[in-house]
This record gives sequence, structure tokens and C-alpha cells, in this order.
Amino acid sequence: MDQMDVAYDLNRALKGTLALVLAGGRGSRLMALTDDEAKPAVPFAGKFRIVDFPLSNCINSGIRRIAVPTQYKAHTLIRHIQRGWSFFRAEINEFVELWPAQQQTRDEAWYRGTADAVYQNLDTIRAHDPDYILILAGDHVYRQDYSRMLAHHLESGADVTVSCVEVPLEQAKGFGVVDADADDNIVGFLEKPADPPHMPGDPTRAFASMGIYIFNRPFLEDLLEADAADATSAHDFGKNIIPGLIGRCKLIAHRLSDSAVRSTPDAEPYWRDVGTVDAYWEANLDLVNVTPELDLYDQGWPIWTYQEQLPSAKFVFDNEDRRGMAVDSLVSGGCIISGATVRGSLLFSNVRVNSYSTVEHTVVLPGTDIGRNCRIRNAIIGNNCRVPEGLVVGEDRALDARRFHVTERGVTLITQRMLEALDSPAPRSVEPA
Repeated sequence: MDQMDVAYDLNRALKGTLALVLAGGRGSRLMALTDDEAKPAVPFAGKFRIVDFPLSNCINSGIRRIAVPTQYKAHTLIRHIQRGWSFFRAEINEFVELWPAQQQTRDEAWYRGTADAVYQNLDTIRAHDPDYILILAGDHVYRQDYSRMLAHHLESGADVTVSCVEVPLEQAKGFGVVDADADDNIVGFLEKPADPPHMPGDPTRAFASMGIYIFNRPFLEDLLEADAADATSAHDFGKNIIPGLIGRCKLIAHRLSDSAVRSTPDAEPYWRDVGTVDAYWEANLDLVNVTPELDLYDQGWPIWTYQEQLPSAKFVFDNEDRRGMAVDSLVSGGCIISGATVRGSLLFSNVRVNSYSTVEHTVVLPGTDIGRNCRIRNAIIGNNCRVPEGLVVGEDRALDARRFHVTERGVTLITQRMLEALDSPAPRSVEPA
């Protein structure tokens, strides 16, 4: 088969692929950041939401049939996708469809796991009649060319391909770890093992599952039907489906290094599960570095999103005692730095920092207003907060922990509900009559 035939086969396979971006989870380790919206809808990198990354990867890879199953507090997520991802042409069978949990099976249950979320939509999947199903997590930040992964799936003759990121052995203890032979055939799958198996040819690193899978459609249907009938199953791909396939089919590990989109040839593949407050804070603030690990300025692999129309960021006052300035920071549209100093921080859209305040190493989510004379350091400030004048955060950990949520790394998470509680009178004790 010549190169033209190979390219044609891959193009046909891409058109025959249906991507499912699983976006129904809360992401409880993000604490109060997901009190009102699902983890895939959480803002990231100044103007995006986490779900924009797998969706953009699909578009840039040539996959234009996409479904997004949703469940937990999905209003923000649904609104974002409707506003920002409605540019597809149904006439040529392109779409991004939202699949809210609808209790479509006889059990009339909500999605009970990642596999069940797909199983409950089997009738809709069959109606689209894809050849391949690409399963994606809607809550990870990375850039990957899925067409390369699909090409590997086709070339290997696999029934299932699992995308894996290479991690140091010590870090692998917190992941689902894939054990593979020298030909990348998966021979074992262990969930958070104390002694992870190393990857072929490198005793210092292991394969961690990214929660990204390609299935041949008929094969997946049979698996899901059997799993649904198993009362002992958690109905989850990582816990049940993939481990249960060991030795039963052609199961292949795909290395992220073979399909990662890099800014430079020697750059490390970038993949982050921003599922904890510390990881979320760190990944956002990495973007203010001179050379961040995630290059959002790469026009060859753009990240798409809903583009809200906002005025440019504004910096006002240039007096010795108050100077509106931001250094080593990202400042998004609609922001006003009014006589305040911002250092090493990331400000999302429509943030205002008022006079005589200092914000350092802090992630400030959209719509927040920081009052005068505040000193904020090493923090995440949630959506639409009204930070009172004179608030000091990041200088007294014990005090911060009594008022807000402080992580192991000392990052303080602040939400509007927490700020409102500061003004609430302490409950009075009631003496017995």
C-alpha cells in the first residue's frame, strides 16, 4: 500500500470516528471550585475552560463528530459549548452534541461510571454508525494529535488502544499503570500500585493511563452489554473494562510521546490532570513563566473557546504611592488594574484590582473585584468574588485556614461564600432555661 492509500485510509477512519468527551464528573478534589459547576467547565489559562482542550484536540486532529455526555451541575458547561462550539456544519455530518444524563435504560439510573455513561448512549451511538469510538476525559489539559493515535490503532490491528503518558516510577503510584511488553502489547493494568512496573526499555519510568481509549465500535458494544449485566462491576473503563481485557484481545499501549503536540522538537509531552487545588494553581501559574511548558501561542495547534467580546485590559495611575502595573503575569480582557500591583499572577476576564493592593502568585477567576489595600499571596480567588478592603491572605497560614481552605502546599482557596461567612455574626450560645 503506497502513502496515498495510507493517507486515504486514515482520512476515512477519521471521518468514521466518533469522539466521546466524558464531562459528567464533579471533580471533588478541586473542593469549592466545583461547588457550582462540573470540573470540565472550570476556567483555565485566563480565557479557556478545561473542556476546550480535548475538544480543540479533536478539531485539530480532523475529528469532527463529537459528543459530550454531561451530568453533574452541567448548566455552565452546556452554555459554554452552545456558545463557543456551534460552528460545525450538520450538512456534512459535523457536530458537537450534548448528551445530558437522561436515564435511558431500564434501570433508570444516572451515569454510574465512565463505561455506563457510554452504555446508556449506545442507541444514539448506533444511530451515528461510527467505525471507531474515541473515549476522552473532559477534565485534562494537554495537546495531542488523535490522528496519530488512530493511525497506530489501525497499523497494529488493535481491538483497543490505550493512550499512556510516561511518568517517573514514584509518581506512577498515583495513577492507573499499564504494564506492556517490548511491542507495547498491554499485559497488565494496575490501579495505583505500590510497586509500579516500569515501561519497556526504561527502568526509571512507567506508563500511566491517560483515560483515553480507541475502540472498534462492534467490540465496544459487546463489552458494554456484558459489563451492564455484571452486578459486581463499577461500570468504569479504568477499573473494570480495561483490566478485564488483559489476555482476551489485541490491547495496545500508545505512547503520548508519539502523538503529543510540541512547541519544539525536544520539548517534553505536556499532560496535566489539574484535579487538585495545588495542581490547578501550579498549572495556571506555569503559564506566566517566560517559557511555559504549555505553549498557548502556537498558532499551528490553536485552543478554541467561546470568545467573549470584552474591552482590552487597562492599567491606570502612575503615582509613587499607587501605580497600576502587572509584571510576569497574564491579564485577560476586561481587567482593570487601578493603582495596584500584580506580580507572577494570572487574572481571568473582568477582574478589577483596586488601589494600594498587591496580588502575588495568585490565580483570580472571572468577575472578581479586589478591594483597596489588600495583600493577597499564593491564592486562588473564585468566580465573582467581592474581596473586602484590607484583606490579607498568605501571611498567616493559621488565620487563613480558619477563614478559607488552605492546601498542603499553602495555597489558599477563597470563594464568595467563604467571604460572606466573614461578615456573618458568630452563632450565640443558648443557655438552658
